[in-house]
Amino acid sequence: MKIERLLGIIILLLNRNLVQAKDLAERFEVSIRTIYRDIETISQAGIPVVTYQGINGGIGLADGYRLDRQLLTNKELITIVTALQSIATIHQHPQNANQALVEKINTIIPKTQSEQFQSLSQQVIYDFSQWGQHSKLEEMLEHLKQAIDSSTRISFIYRNAKGEVNDRLVEPYTLVRKGPSWYLYAYCCNKQEFRFFKVYRMKDLQYLNDPFTRKSISTKELPWNQSWRQSSSVISLVLRFDPNARHLAEEYFGVEEVQPDQDGYSLVYASFPEDDWLYGFILSFGPLLEVIEPIHVRKRIIELSAEIVKKYEQNK
Repeated sequence: MKIERLLGIIILLLNRNLVQAKDLAERFEVSIRTIYRDIETISQAGIPVVTYQGINGGIGLADGYRLDRQLLTNKELITIVTALQSIATIHQHPQNANQALVEKINTIIPKTQSEQFQSLSQQVIYDFSQWGQHSKLEEMLEHLKQAIDSSTRISFIYRNAKGEVNDRLVEPYTLVRKGPSWYLYAYCCNKQEFRFFKVYRMKDLQYLNDPFTRKSISTKELPWNQSWRQSSSVISLVLRFDPNARHLAEEYFGVEEVQPDQDGYSLVYASFPEDDWLYGFILSFGPLLEVIEPIHVRKRIIELSAEIVKKYEQNK
């Protein structure tokens, strides 16, 4: 689109002293004549574009010209840049868009502050990428993003946390990165309500060429967290870690949440929704973790442990 091309040209001119018309034409895949018409449009908008003739000539902006940046402070801009760089680590496809936006932000930083700004924006890096290769996940995320962008209904086969398999027809709204996993927040046409789907449990994703009109939702209150916060689903736990597993307690709950007892064990007081994930989480620590309270959770862990032992004994 022309407006996007005009903005792109302005960003390049802000970041570089001189740009050749032919380079702009190749970058935006238009003719040199179109580029000169764009330059004229930019000049008419009040941006001081200067054309320099000769071997070392080109197109540039008048010395000292910067975009107005009074709306945001440097600290606020650094926060934005850090967030954009962190998002770019999640999956590769949106990186170009994020980098372009970072470049736009850099254009409104005065040259005298540029070096300091770059240094401050690199002090904290949040890397959300997973270890190893996850090409299929990347592909799935890209397909879901396209469906969200085009407001197109999709179908897939879904296996829920109980192991039940169902065909789902949904209207995709939001991709959510929560903890180490990706989720899709969507309106489920089967259940006639919004649902939260774990991407790893989806397969055979299909576009239906069936557009839908988005319903008005607010993500300010994180609707996917509402059921988690319901008091009826959350229980308070007292966990005791083996003396040799204090580092695990600190890693998962934080140093400040770990309280040593007189016998050298580490106590943690935590609240979680009671579901299959919780029991799987507890069992993942093996003998290094013991549930002290509540009693019914202890009993359930004993039952699950007995079932595990029985299964292994049967297959000796």
